[in-house]
Amino acid sequence: MSNVWNAEVEGTHHRLTATSTGDGVARFCDSMQRVAIDLETRSDEELLTDCRFHLDEAVREQALYSLVRRQGAKALPVLEATLLNDANEQIRINALWLLEGIQSAQSSDLGIAMLSDPSPRVREWARVFAWEKAWVDEDFRIKREAVHYEDRTFDQTIFLHITCDLYIRLTETNELWGRLVMSPQMLARVYGQAYACPITHTRESKIVIAKTLKGLHEDGSDHYEAFLFRGFTERTSANQGNFYFETHTKRPFYLSGKADDISEGVVPDVTVPFAREGQWFLNENIQLDGGCAIEYVRGLFQGWAYVNFDRIQKSGGEFFFPGNSVLSTLHNPIVGNKTNAFLTGSFKGKVLDWNDDGVLDLNYLQSPSTPEGEVDSNFDGIPDIPGMSVCNRPFRR
Repeated sequence: MSNVWNAEVEGTHHRLTATSTGDGVARFCDSMQRVAIDLETRSDEELLTDCRFHLDEAVREQALYSLVRRQGAKALPVLEATLLNDANEQIRINALWLLEGIQSAQSSDLGIAMLSDPSPRVREWARVFAWEKAWVDEDFRIKREAVHYEDRTFDQTIFLHITCDLYIRLTETNELWGRLVMSPQMLARVYGQAYACPITHTRESKIVIAKTLKGLHEDGSDHYEAFLFRGFTERTSANQGNFYFETHTKRPFYLSGKADDISEGVVPDVTVPFAREGQWFLNENIQLDGGCAIEYVRGLFQGWAYVNFDRIQKSGGEFFFPGNSVLSTLHNPIVGNKTNAFLTGSFKGKVLDWNDDGVLDLNYLQSPSTPEGEVDSNFDGIPDIPGMSVCNRPFRR
């Protein structure tokens, strides 16, 4: 049976769920999940050790995601230990996301227990997950004090948690494919931390997704990218929007397969497509000029990429480093021949208190982009270079 993502209404809850069309057609990513070989080479014991004891929080989280993918409900004990004991709040938030996918009574017990977590941000996310899975009856959208900064480019900057499967074509005959699961913190390390940046009066037709990537530039400065998405939003519900957006963003394509690396040449102004769809939920208690604030957003995405798999194999198989793999397209005569990977995954974002003053922050986080998706590295609303959607550092040499 094929799966199609739709909005399912259950009482006051709106959930993104898989429904059967009954026509026997499988989505591409579902077919790939069944046939691609797992490129995670660590044993279960090695993954267990890493997700418990590794000093790098991104490595701990990646090991946890790989272990849960491999073991399912058998991994609940280590997932519980992470939820209750890990010192990194991002890992515990992203572990809650994993908990959603495990069908067990223990999942709801753990999810409800996290409503009393010492971390305010973990508690905020626990309320969303508890609502989403109907572990509790309460809506996560409660009356809260929130602050909006008038001097910012965007009305909201929403920190996105993103997980994905990366499917890599390993042979020209299409008979062998590999798969990597990427946890949210590891994906942010490789591709950059993403922020959804809506402006209230235009958010139903366009939105900017801006990214900050650390560890790419030799001088330690941040690398910035921005994508302007356009699309439709269905607003038949007063406090919910269902959207489908696409971007066709011109950007340099690095033939090395690593962002910012011009050693093998650059193809300029390649139009890269990417698609995202999902739902956002308004909190009627939080007002902005032109409408209520988005408190929570979730959805799906897909696109193409180039992975220099030969280089990865020659360097010992290490994949997870900043800038490795670049977004791509099949429609460019040069770049199309390089494109060998398909990304598909999910994202979630929620308004949080970022400066620990007890008040929700709508646009406290700075976005390195203009409203038109041009990089703005000093956040003044003026593009560094008009029309450029990627940090221009490599072209200054």
